[in-house]
Amino acid sequence: MSPLADFQNSIYLEGLGDVRPGLPTDLTRLEGLAEGVLSAQAFGYVAGAAGSEATARANRAAFDRWRIVPRMLRDVAERDLSVDVLGTAMPAPVLLAPIGVQSILHPDGELATARAAAAEGLTAVLSTAASHSMEEVAEAAGDGAPRWYQLYWPKDRDLAVSFLDRARAAGYTALVVTLDTFTLAWRPRDLDRAYLPFLRGVGVANYFADPVFQRAVGGPVTGANRQAALLHWVANFGNPSLTWDDLAFLREHWDGPIALKGIQHPDDARRAVEAGMDGVIVSNHGGRQVDGAVAALDALPAVAAAVGGRACVLFDSGVRTGADIVKALALGARAVLVGRPYAYGLALGGQAGVRHVLRCLQAELELTLALSGLTRPGQLTPESLTSAPVPA
Repeated sequence: MSPLADFQNSIYLEGLGDVRPGLPTDLTRLEGLAEGVLSAQAFGYVAGAAGSEATARANRAAFDRWRIVPRMLRDVAERDLSVDVLGTAMPAPVLLAPIGVQSILHPDGELATARAAAAEGLTAVLSTAASHSMEEVAEAAGDGAPRWYQLYWPKDRDLAVSFLDRARAAGYTALVVTLDTFTLAWRPRDLDRAYLPFLRGVGVANYFADPVFQRAVGGPVTGANRQAALLHWVANFGNPSLTWDDLAFLREHWDGPIALKGIQHPDDARRAVEAGMDGVIVSNHGGRQVDGAVAALDALPAVAAAVGGRACVLFDSGVRTGADIVKALALGARAVLVGRPYAYGLALGGQAGVRHVLRCLQAELELTLALSGLTRPGQLTPESLTSAPVPA
């Protein structure tokens, strides 16, 4: 058994000394526990989704419509979950999705997340809307820790270039560009509490630390110009005027791999490939942007077929378990981005809580793969699954 799956044995062995895991190993239980330790505003911001939250429910229901078909008497003694994704070597096909404002979950926020990811050798994708600057998070992760940067493309082109330059200098090797959040959606949980963390100065660290942003607000952000800085953030956060032609600007200012996040239609996937993008991330932002939208997993097979191996296909939205990861890989993803589970782990246990989530996911993924008769993620195909019976 590999070190990943051996996490299971370590739990049983520690149980001989009457030691139990500090957090549940069923990661679907974390949300309820996190609600008990977070403020109503913080929990609502992370757990909530757009509108009636139909898209978030659809994301989970889509996984239930597929069933894994285990195969027997196949030599699975030696397993290897490692993959290469956009030039980054990974011990398992799991990345930490970009989640902003993590300090509302735990004071260490993204610093704790970066340390936990580094301890597992996994790649964390840092949000532009982080509570700590990209330089601080890179320092927390340590030299050699794989890290990607996620861009919320601002209206100010000079600010966008500055973000990219800083990310490159801080050792972020791939760029994830979120396309579906050029404006915030109608989110009743936040609206009912009149709560937006950015307006309270949370999630703006990358902006406030940026020299281009500082020049625009008259210098480093202090109490004297803080309100002006927040208003400047509001004016620049998203850019609804962007088109496919603007992707050339990214290529001009970023020489590493670029993946577009928020792809849900095969035609958009084709356009991404035609524009020279290296990857697409099938995602509906965890249901947080368009209520009543297609479930991300339902969109995955058609996007993967449209890409046809010409770019890397990644998946995000709704992943909660190792079995979910198996299903997403079987339907065409090279790797998945996991979000809310590690956010809840952060809320419940800081760095240790995030690492617990990552170890559980990797162990369950490997065991599920092996028990299905497979030894490597690349062996998964649509034939590894069957559709669930439709209730009479």
